[in-house]
Amino acid sequence: MTQVGFKTDRGRKRDRNEDSLFVMPKEDIYIVADGVGGQNSGELASSMAVKTIAEYIKANPLHGMTEEEKLKEYFLDCMVNANQIIYQAARLTVENAGMATTVVLLYLGQGNAYVVNLGDSRAYICRDGQISQITEDHTYVNELVKGGSITKEQAEFHPQKNMITRALGGDERVLPDFYRLEIVKNDIIILCTDGLYGELSAEEICGMAAASNSMSALSRNLVQRANRNGGNDNITVICLKI
Repeated sequence: MTQVGFKTDRGRKRDRNEDSLFVMPKEDIYIVADGVGGQNSGELASSMAVKTIAEYIKANPLHGMTEEEKLKEYFLDCMVNANQIIYQAARLTVENAGMATTVVLLYLGQGNAYVVNLGDSRAYICRDGQISQITEDHTYVNELVKGGSITKEQAEFHPQKNMITRALGGDERVLPDFYRLEIVKNDIIILCTDGLYGELSAEEICGMAAASNSMSALSRNLVQRANRNGGNDNITVICLKI
């Protein structure tokens, strides 16, 4: 049994909310996306992403698929399909040219959490008062950190910290990351856009999660805290307690 809460908010500085989320409790699927592009196209890209992924999953039910390689293949096909739809839509009209979106997807099955991601929306897991980041950001700045050119601290203030290197719809081809981890009772998994972790440290997120009994309240409180700390971007969270 999983307890779920979710919330999305425009934040305090943006005119529009370009984030999208989708929960499919029956299928044990949870999705967060953060669109990029001018005008309304970021909004369009993220909503298209969650919609096309959800449609794919409904049309191709997982039916308790447990083999890791098969699941990897399944979610790769799913992302390739969504990528094609967004990529083609971006080429149809001038105002949508260059639109793309991050995506982080969670599937809970047979005591495991499977996470698929593109871009810099994240999945975290909180266990026994400790928080770990499951996903890795697909950003130019993270490449620099991994290569040893800059420190993690420098990355936070880097002028190009929002430059994404992988996204849905940005290129004709797409390569998502895939993670599997075993889950135990009372684990809390958080999916979020950069509007959350840009305003709160991982430790703050973990502290709030550890103190929370309700996932709806946790989602609400995280968004409120991010807004209080500046609310510089749209904020979206899905919180799940195992």
